Amino acid sequence: MAPEYAMDGIFSVKSDVYSFAVLLLEIISGRKNTRFHLSEHDESLLSYAWKLWREGHALELMDPEMVQSCVPIEFLKYVHIGLLCVQEDPLDRPIMSSIVVMLVSDTIMLPKPAQPAFSVGRFVGKSDQASSTSRKGSSINEVTLSNVIAR
Repeated sequence: MAPEYAMDGIFSVKSDVYSFAVLLLEIISGRKNTRFHLSEHDESLLSYAWKLWREGHALELMDPEMVQSCVPIEFLKYVHIGLLCVQEDPLDRPIMSSIVVMLVSDTIMLPKPAQPAFSVGRFVGKSDQASSTSRKGSSINEVTLSNVIAR
């Protein structure tokens, strides 16, 4: 969910661009953004992708199933486009028609992405995990879970 929508309820075509990019990064990495923070990296998929991009190691984001069949330069282009689409300021994100041009063109110069929205890593400590597993009937954020049954 785009940060401007989550925080302020503001929805625009740039919100869809953000969601598209999260999906793109999930597909090429083989990881879900919603579960990524529980991995060994203790950060979100977006922050991990941004960190690897800044360090020049974006190929490490590649889904292991894609290694044999993927062209590295194409993969880096997809990461680059994904990062352009999750930038903090919605005005900096491209529109979908521009994204299509970026995806099909081999000659277009892509702008440098800025830091993604929601790219701050989330630390999940061992004590938090242990206490959350010992509680039955509540989620990690201590909200009770309900089962909805049709009549």
